[in-house]
Amino acid sequence: MESAAGVGNSNVEVRDDMEFDSHEAAYEFYKEYAKSEGFGTAKLSSRRSRATKEFIDAKFSCIRYGNKQQSDDAINPRPSPKIGCKASMHVKRRSSSGKWYIHSFIREHNHELLPAQVHFFRSHRNIDPLNNDAKVRRKNMLASVSKQYGSYQFSGNLENLFRNQHDRGRSLTLEEGDAQVLLELFVHMQEENPKFFYAVDLNEEHRLRNVFWVDAKGMDSYSNFGDVVSFDTTYFTNKYKVPLVLFIGANHHVQPTLLGCALIADDTVHTFLWLMRTWCLAMGGQGPRILLSDQNDNIKAAVGAILTNTQHYFSLWSILEKIPSRLDYLSMWHETFMAKFRKCIYKSWTEEHFEHRWWKLIEKFSLREDEWVQSLYEDRKLWVPIFMRGVSFANLSMASRTESVNSFFDKYIQSEMSLRNFIGQHKLILEDWYEEEAKANFDAWHEMPELKSPSPFEKQMLLLYTHEIFKKFQVEVLGASACHLKKESEDGTAITYAVKDFEANQDFVVEWDAPKSELYCSCHLFEYKGYLCRHAIVVLQMSGVFIIPSKYILQRWTNAATSKHSISEGLDDAQAKVRRYNDLCRRAIILGEEGSLTQESYNIAIGAITEALKKCQGNTLAANRKSANLKSGSSATPAIQVDEVCQGNILAARELEPDSEAAQTSKGSKRADPGNERESNRNISNKKGKAPLEPEIANSAQEDFHQMDMPSSLYHPARFLTTLLRGGDINRRGAELLGEMLQEQN
Repeated sequence: MESAAGVGNSNVEVRDDMEFDSHEAAYEFYKEYAKSEGFGTAKLSSRRSRATKEFIDAKFSCIRYGNKQQSDDAINPRPSPKIGCKASMHVKRRSSSGKWYIHSFIREHNHELLPAQVHFFRSHRNIDPLNNDAKVRRKNMLASVSKQYGSYQFSGNLENLFRNQHDRGRSLTLEEGDAQVLLELFVHMQEENPKFFYAVDLNEEHRLRNVFWVDAKGMDSYSNFGDVVSFDTTYFTNKYKVPLVLFIGANHHVQPTLLGCALIADDTVHTFLWLMRTWCLAMGGQGPRILLSDQNDNIKAAVGAILTNTQHYFSLWSILEKIPSRLDYLSMWHETFMAKFRKCIYKSWTEEHFEHRWWKLIEKFSLREDEWVQSLYEDRKLWVPIFMRGVSFANLSMASRTESVNSFFDKYIQSEMSLRNFIGQHKLILEDWYEEEAKANFDAWHEMPELKSPSPFEKQMLLLYTHEIFKKFQVEVLGASACHLKKESEDGTAITYAVKDFEANQDFVVEWDAPKSELYCSCHLFEYKGYLCRHAIVVLQMSGVFIIPSKYILQRWTNAATSKHSISEGLDDAQAKVRRYNDLCRRAIILGEEGSLTQESYNIAIGAITEALKKCQGNTLAANRKSANLKSGSSATPAIQVDEVCQGNILAARELEPDSEAAQTSKGSKRADPGNERESNRNISNKKGKAPLEPEIANSAQEDFHQMDMPSSLYHPARFLTTLLRGGDINRRGAELLGEMLQEQN
């Protein structure tokens, strides 16, 4: 007798001479064969002997065997995988020996097989027929899911999350033609920019379950502002017609950046595992430093499993806005409760203070038995401000949604909006986003904020911070005059001050450790907005410190936000360099206006620019040759330009001589330093704003999505584009001068 092959054997073959001890053994073998081929199985029929009552005949089939027989007028029709497939195995029992043999076997299927997704079929979920323990079955299912995400390790126990989540056959609820509209959108966007990325997730009936996409701008923004990301499920949770979830960031102008969109069929842990893995893959395999989300156990599990180096927190506004509905039985005492609740989370200076106030609140309002309140306490380190010391959420976790950048998208998306209308709004969102960012960049070139005080802190940050952040910081500098401090205690090098804010009419506590240059204020402004508060500023003033410590100057809020080098050193020289750059930009704009009036003026301007650029390049090259950090022979290597048309993993490149015309007029303010260009092209990941996505990432992305075995009608391999610096990115170059100068100094 031939026995069934082991699990995972991809070489299971069906032979005519095979025998089995029982029809169950025959079915186990057929399941192993199906697993190796990529289809689900079902027991089609069986028959007993009328005389002995023993099984004598059984037939097993592909899960898509036969045709759907449900009536058309069914009130709630269930999805059926049946499409008339004939693949099956018929076994019978020999009366002489009692062995079972293969009576007939049909190998051919009328549909695509899915070996890479076989673990989604119910018949292959590793349920041990000899062990009916539910806990064991769930662990086996987890092992199956873990195999899909083999390159990642699950850091937590997901066992309980799969309870009642066995049905993975759900699909997106789409109107007729919606899938085609989506596909047309993806094809169109990929034609416009081959770096556009999308992926689809199919259920076991081969129907669309989850969809994810992100454009080239989103991937580029993530490379600069992917330190803090908000995963917003508001529209899905509130049951909008379009089940949309968004990955949102904030740029250096405190404007929202769209880092990815998805349509999801459900909020199971499977969906979030797939989505987090796909998004991380699209972003080059590098997760954010911080991810903010709603309080959701499935999201929590998926983030812990996939984004292993990411700190996961809950958005404060998502917690606060749930209170009225979750604690509706306290509606008569809502105002009193919220006052106590806010005092507990905002006014607790130490963890001990929080614990004392929390349990006092629980007892006062009899909330000890409320499960949601219990979950808040269990997850307290993921949302309560006192536990966020030293963390910065970059304006993405505010007290209300309307204050957060997430609300930018609310004006475009309505609860009853159809998918077709959303596609139109999606284009509008992108257009408005690009326009607002371009306007902020333009204003940064043309305007310089005015100083409103003689404060050294204000002067220090004038040229470092972007306009929007500087204006916000300026309010704090001016507000420091309305603060009075008093020394409370001293513990070693750490001094604690009580600060009275007369404008807010509140008291705050500030801790200052001079040797470590560490500040902490109970108002939590730095943690939530990313710049120092007036209370910390007045403590620095009274301590004789007149510059902001570098650790409290977040690069993401500076004009060097897109630079790949730190601004923590050489700030004076960096500011001088930015000053020169801004002056040149203003003069270049005036030259453009005058030079475009006539052809003769245009020729004069082009000649002057070309000559000036040659001289600047020569001066820079000579300076680099003298630099001790310049690698020998680098100036002899011609620059490499990556061609603007590439498909799949193939990048076409052509060499440009350093003094070629293309190098002199390369769409924007790109400097053609041959040595630096050679070095940046050797390691594209260090390319300053010119190639947001690395070719290596493109390779890994394609390989992973080839393994998804999607139908050819839906699957288009993700293609990527690497380009030179475009004219629209001229503002980026100015900020990068900071990083380049600092690199030369080191």
